[in-house]
This record gives sequence, structure tokens and C-alpha cells, in this order.
Amino acid sequence: MGGFQALDWVAIAAYFGIMLVIVWWVVLQKQRTSTDYFLAGRHMPWFVVGASIFASNIGSEHIVGLAGQGSTDGMAMAHWELHAWCVVMLSWLFIPFYYRAKVFTMPEFLERRFNSTCRWILSIVSLVAYVFTKVSVTVYAGGVVFNVLLPEINIQVTETFVLDAFWIGALLTVTLTGIYTVLGGLRAVVYTDTVQTAVLLIGSVFITFFGLSKLGGWSELRLICRDNAANFALWRPNTNPDFPWLGVLIASPIIGIWYWCTDQYIVQRALSAKNLRNARRGALWGAFLKVWPVMIFVVPGLIAYALHQKGLITIPTKIADGREVLDGDRVFAVMVSSLLPAGLRGLVVGGLLAALMSSLSSLFNSCASLFTVDIYEKINPKASERHLVTVGRIATMVVVVMGIIWIPVMQRVSQGGLYKYLQSVQGYLAPPITAVFLLGLFCKRINGKGAVAGLAIGFIAGMSKLTIQALTGGVDPIITSPGFLVDIGEYNFLFATGWLLLLSIVTIVGVSLLTAPPKYEKIADLTYATATPEQKKESRESWGLIEVLMTIVILGLVLGLYLYFSFWLN
Repeated sequence: MGGFQALDWVAIAAYFGIMLVIVWWVVLQKQRTSTDYFLAGRHMPWFVVGASIFASNIGSEHIVGLAGQGSTDGMAMAHWELHAWCVVMLSWLFIPFYYRAKVFTMPEFLERRFNSTCRWILSIVSLVAYVFTKVSVTVYAGGVVFNVLLPEINIQVTETFVLDAFWIGALLTVTLTGIYTVLGGLRAVVYTDTVQTAVLLIGSVFITFFGLSKLGGWSELRLICRDNAANFALWRPNTNPDFPWLGVLIASPIIGIWYWCTDQYIVQRALSAKNLRNARRGALWGAFLKVWPVMIFVVPGLIAYALHQKGLITIPTKIADGREVLDGDRVFAVMVSSLLPAGLRGLVVGGLLAALMSSLSSLFNSCASLFTVDIYEKINPKASERHLVTVGRIATMVVVVMGIIWIPVMQRVSQGGLYKYLQSVQGYLAPPITAVFLLGLFCKRINGKGAVAGLAIGFIAGMSKLTIQALTGGVDPIITSPGFLVDIGEYNFLFATGWLLLLSIVTIVGVSLLTAPPKYEKIADLTYATATPEQKKESRESWGLIEVLMTIVILGLVLGLYLYFSFWLN
């Protein structure tokens, strides 16, 4: 493996220098109000909004996790990376209501549509999920790469305690990201995201290019993967224990609609746009960028597997389920250190840093928004704008600390593959939220009591499944009987996601029909059935030929990738 050279450090230093200039420029523009701090004053142009949506999504866990899953499970996770069509849904179906409502957060929108109880439930669940999954996993994934690339770096803290490369890289990056997010708010996040998107795409393209060049081209990759077609195909038989095709068709859209159309982490970027047209076009630009992760994140994992099979690189192994398997979470770092020349190696690591920092900064700002707007301001409604900004900064720092504290746990829970773990957890969180938002927008009869019941029962059922799965799984399961608990724990997470959605829908509709319908003034302007002629006109004026053409291109690319990879090993 090649070690870091002077050119690599120059590339990384140049990257941080550019980030410093941008953050300094943003900080000089005072964050006087909560709108400035949490929504960048609602002044963002569409290309910045779209780049921020994409960069927020693609974190270090994507680069590390997707390359790892590609090397061990082939194209199975590509379904989750072909969710550009979900971002198109955000642009056309959801953004008009969110933007017109002038809300800061998604829980705030639920309060407008239903009641304050819905807002509290979604706020608390979102905060806990962000801290204990997204923040920690993102930092953990970055630490894994630092540990492989710079193993010689360590700091002797005491005679018995040494900070290794994993912790140095993780702590340094999360601290720097926390500082610029605290100082600059969402404006710092979205502008740095724009630069980070370019670095991220360039770095990942280089990995794919050099990997294919060393392997001998795309035909050689297909030939090697064809020998293990059952494990590398896009579609698997329903008997497959991990990715049955029917389960993928059920769960992937549920998770996609939740993540791209209702999650604060993503939607907050669209809410920062300077008008509805920029919000809509920005989401479409983000959707176009989202088309490419299959080629630049999943495919490198396939390339790494093929190179390993030919003996051109060596991927470390680990013990999982009693057998020796490739350690997928170290694939990306091995490819960087083995394939790339000096300078480019630093650029690609800069891309990883870009991904890590953009995801973290987005998470920090979203957590601060949720806590400040949905919890603190509800308790202290008379708080001044300046005070709310201060509270938001403190909340960001608390999230940074809590995320770091939780990292050691991630070293246990990610043993089956970082990205697969993330998708299974999201599969248990997404169904009730997806059901509430879709029914709330498209069915005016749904009321607050139905929404609360659906959220509560859906979350309880999902967390129960996750807990049982954790206690009955692994090498040393804590619970081995009774048999029905073991069966529940082992039940495929994809099918479980579908049953959770059905349970949530039945609960929401049933309780709503058994109780009084919502008053018209409560749902005016907040559903498709109650939109006013003025709103419909405003929505129509916010799109034109450019938006239609962008949509056709995006959906065509998604369909093309699906068709190609459905038959690529034949």
C-alpha cells in the first residue's frame, strides 16, 4: 500500500484552505435571526440547494459502506441508490406545501396539519435517530478510513492510553465541522456543500477510472462478477435471506419517500431556497446528482472484489457468522492506498473528508433546528431571535459530543456491514412517518388523533422488532427462546418494513374514521383537496419547460440504469 506523500498533504491542505475561506466569508455575514441561522435567510439559489441536498445525503458512510456492500453483496444496495425518482417526488408533490407553509421543520408542518402531539413525537424520534445512527455512523466510517490510510499516526495521551489514527481522524473532523456549523449556520453548510459536491464527485470518478484500468476494463469486471452472479445480481430470488426481490420492491420506496420527501435532514435544504421555483428546481438538480452514486460508489466495490480475486489488491478479512469473509468497510481505504498515485490519493481523501463534513454539518444544523424550533421555542415562546440562535449553537455542540460518545457502540453494531445496518434501522423508522405524510397530504379526512395513533403504534412496533433482532442475532445471541421471538428477530427487515407500513396505514385510517373529521380551517391550504385557486396558480407558475425536461432526463436515466443492471450478468 502506498503511504501519504507531500503532494497528498498539499491536496488536503488546499481543500481545507478553500473551506476556511468560505466559512470565514459566511461568518462575516451576521446570523441575526433564526431564519438566517436555520434556513440561510431563505436566499439560496437552485444550484446551491441541489448540491447541498446531494452532499448532505452522500456521507462517508455512503462511500465506505456502499463500496463495502458492493464488494460483498454486489448490486443489492443499488436499489437504495436509485432513489432519484423519490427526489423528483419531493420537487413536484411535497415542496409546494412545505414552502408555502413557511415552516422551519417537518415536525412543525405536522403540527400545522394535525396537532402538537404529532410534532413532539416526530421531533423526539428524529433527534434520537440522528444522534445514535447518522452522526455516529458517519464519524465511525471516516475513522475506519483514517485507520487504514494513516496507521502510523497516534498520540500518547497517558502511559496506558494512546489515541490511534481512527480516533484522531474522527475527533479532528467532527470538531472542525462542529465549529463551522456553530458559527455559520445553514448558510455555511450549503455553500461548503457546493464545493464538497465537486470534490466528492471528482475523487470518486478517479477511483472508478483507475480501478477499471488496473482490472482490464468493464468486460473483465462483468466476466469475474458473472462467476458469482447469484451474489452480485441486482435482483435476487424471494428465497434469498438478505435481499429478496419482493422485499426490495416493498421496502425501498417506503424508505426512499421517508428519507427524501419528509426527513428534516434533506427537506431543510429546499426550504432555504429564495422562492418556490428555486426550491423545486433545486430538488430536481439534487435528483440528477443522485443518479450517479451507483456508478461511483457501488461499482468501485465490485471492482475491488474483482481485483482481489485476481490478486491485484488484498482486502482484509473478518469473521462473521462463524466464517471468514471480506471486511467490506475497509474496501474503500484499500483502493485509495493501493490504486491512486500521489496527489490524487490526497484529492480522494479530500473527497472523503468532503462527504464526512457535509453530512455532519447538515446533521448538526438539522438537529439544532429540531431542538430549537420544535422543543425549546415551544417551551419558551417569548425567546428572542438572538436567543434562539444561541440555543441552536449550544444544541449543535451537544449533538457533537453525544455523537462522539456513541461511536464505540458503532464498532459493535456495524459488524454485518455498515450500510446494510443503516438501511435496516431506517426500515423500522420510516413506515409510520411515510404513512402520516402521504395520507395527510392526499386525504383530507385524516385527523390528528389518527396521525398520533399511527405514529405511536408504528414506532413502538418498529423499535420492538429492532430490539428483538438485536437480542436474538449475532454470534452470541442474548435470547435464544421462545422460538417465536427468535423467528421475529430473524424475519427479513424488508418484509417487516412493508408490514409496519400496513399497520401504520390501518391505524391512521381506522382511528380517523372512528373520530370526528378535522375542521376545514385546520386543513385549509395543507392538502391537495383544500388548496386554493391562488395556491394552484402559484404552484403552476413555479415550473416550466426546464423543470419538465429535467424530470424526463432524470427518470430516463434511472430507468436506463435499472434495465442495464437487471441483465448485466446475462
